[in-house]
Amino acid sequence: MATNGANKENGRHQEVGHKSLLQSDALYQYILETSVYPREPQPMKELRELTAKHPWNIMTTSADEGQFLNMLLKLINAKNTMEIGVYTGYSLLATALALPDDGKILAMDINRDNYELGLPTIQKAGVAHKIDFREGPALPVLDQMIEDGKYHGTFDFIFVDADKNNYLNYHKRLIELVKVGGVIGYDNTLWNGSVVAPADAPLRKYVRYYRDFVLELNKALAVDPRIEICQLPVGDGITLCRRIS
Repeated sequence: MATNGANKENGRHQEVGHKSLLQSDALYQYILETSVYPREPQPMKELRELTAKHPWNIMTTSADEGQFLNMLLKLINAKNTMEIGVYTGYSLLATALALPDDGKILAMDINRDNYELGLPTIQKAGVAHKIDFREGPALPVLDQMIEDGKYHGTFDFIFVDADKNNYLNYHKRLIELVKVGGVIGYDNTLWNGSVVAPADAPLRKYVRYYRDFVLELNKALAVDPRIEICQLPVGDGITLCRRIS
């Protein structure tokens, strides 16, 4: 299990959730040990270490990205938020801790079991009352919300870390649900650095499969006149979209 110290194997960084695109693993470790871990809330540390034991731990949000999301939500004074793709809930907990006591998160994931692994930690942190968890695909829920009409422009912040092949489908719907001035964050938009890999580069099958969907999303966001964007090399790349119309 990866903990606060560096854990290297064959010269590669083994920190749980590590997806940093920094060229130097030592530099990434410096960021974690200097600025992230000393300020990481205890519940988030506990959930990160719990998630490290899970066989799918590469799916978790990295600690530096969790810190970034927590700060961002406070800066924009978010209160009503949504998260698509929860896993064990590290980014969800970062969000819940940042929201005021009456803040709300609509959280959706196809796997309740993973969410329930982290739920006791979320409950212990005293923020479970902010979370409305829905098990199942998000698209039907979004479609119903749009059909209802009363949810248009009501979300301050939406975070998407789910099936990359549906990111554009999510965007078509979320742009109606986020308020003007609100933010949508799409995770993994640099996709292991594969967005600039040559066509014949040796890539893991899942990386190669989803790469074209990520490339398509990035192109679409870059020319969408309804948003301002900022793509950051935090974690595996996160693109922030601020709705302007």
